[in-house]
Amino acid sequence: MSGTMESKNESSMRTFELSEKVTVEKVPYKNRYGIDVVADMYLSKDIDKSKKYPAIVIGTPYGGVKEQGAGIYAQNMAERGFVAIAFDESFNGESSGEPRHVSSPDIFVEDFSAGVDFLGTRHFVDRNRIGAIGICGSGGFAVTAAQVDSRIKAVATASMYDMSRVMRKGWEDSMTDEQRAQTLVQLGEQRWKDFENGTPEVPVSFPSEPADSIPEGLDPISSEFFEYYGMERGHHPNAGAAFTITSSMSFMNFPLMNYIDTISPRPILFIIGENAHSRYFSEDAYEMAAEPKELYIVPGARHIDLYDRTDMIPFDKLESFFKENL
Repeated sequence: MSGTMESKNESSMRTFELSEKVTVEKVPYKNRYGIDVVADMYLSKDIDKSKKYPAIVIGTPYGGVKEQGAGIYAQNMAERGFVAIAFDESFNGESSGEPRHVSSPDIFVEDFSAGVDFLGTRHFVDRNRIGAIGICGSGGFAVTAAQVDSRIKAVATASMYDMSRVMRKGWEDSMTDEQRAQTLVQLGEQRWKDFENGTPEVPVSFPSEPADSIPEGLDPISSEFFEYYGMERGHHPNAGAAFTITSSMSFMNFPLMNYIDTISPRPILFIIGENAHSRYFSEDAYEMAAEPKELYIVPGARHIDLYDRTDMIPFDKLESFFKENL
């Protein structure tokens, strides 16, 4: 498939153990931009394909790939009777798109709708019972997709990030107007560099091989992400958790979730960790959303714990939410 960067061995390597209760099939499909999105479709081994089932499209943490947290969610939801796909965002993982490692609010939102396109055309899926789950940055993309795609009948987020808010305002909205203006000057200079080099620059965020320890001097948030992406816990060779430097320009110009209240009367479930540094994104989105909505807090959980800690991720809650609303 043109535009993909992974070897067969890397793409099949998961950061979790495959359940004996499910089967996995790699499924490619195009989004409306003609980019080949590649997903893993998880099905219960008990599925009867002569019947129709509810389905869920699941996005990765921002900078992650489908073989990590999204696959864990898809596997667990498949065990509970849903058809579930975990997909790589355009320009990343096994999905196509050049240049590599671009991040785009519009295209990443579109990738959710492309997943709905695919699921709704499977003969064993009830196209009137399709939902979405977004983890970390894809939580914001899932919500934004639901704002305009009425085929998404229910949406849940876990450790949601609003990446447009981070890019434009910084952590805890701490970026000043002067700092933002200087950042835009730097991004303009970077575009000239990228143009002259013939390829956009991608910063190095995490080692290509899993590290044994967290480097000294990292701030608490960076340390937490290093624990997942940079160490054995969640390391994957295709998940550098980094995007082209100039990708942030799009997020600074096109905010997500401006119309979150229009998702109603379709329901939204926001899942956050009690100790997550990111919980304010979900708390603020919850306030902006219209009913029906729910904010579910996982005791003791940090941001990354809702990526892969199956003892903390509330799958029973997700199951009941989607069975009630799909």
